[in-house]
Amino acid sequence: MNIQELATCAEEALDVKVFIMNNGYLGMVRQWQELFWDKRYSHVARGRWPDFVKVAEGMGTTGLRFTDKASLVDDMRAALETPGPVVVDVVVTEEENVYPMIAPGAAAREMEG
Repeated sequence: MNIQELATCAEEALDVKVFIMNNGYLGMVRQWQELFWDKRYSHVARGRWPDFVKVAEGMGTTGLRFTDKASLVDDMRAALETPGPVVVDVVVTEEENVYPMIAPGAAAREMEG
């Protein structure tokens, strides 16, 4: 929601690392539709776009994509050791969910997961 801040990170040479769990969907919206709306998915499939590596590079930062679960820990360590701002596009399965989360109408103190 504030991807333009990558340019600020590049301009100021901030050592910020961003990891995206990319399941090809608007992930958390899809998760709500799965868990609370009986998998009635509506307008959440994104497919292959955007290409977050190219977006990162276009903003002046390093962009990386990880697809191999076997090397993920080592790849993440290498990303964390890379100087300057880095965006990591981690490709995960479509059904991957994120926890903890706040259910519709719930307060933050009622977080699930």
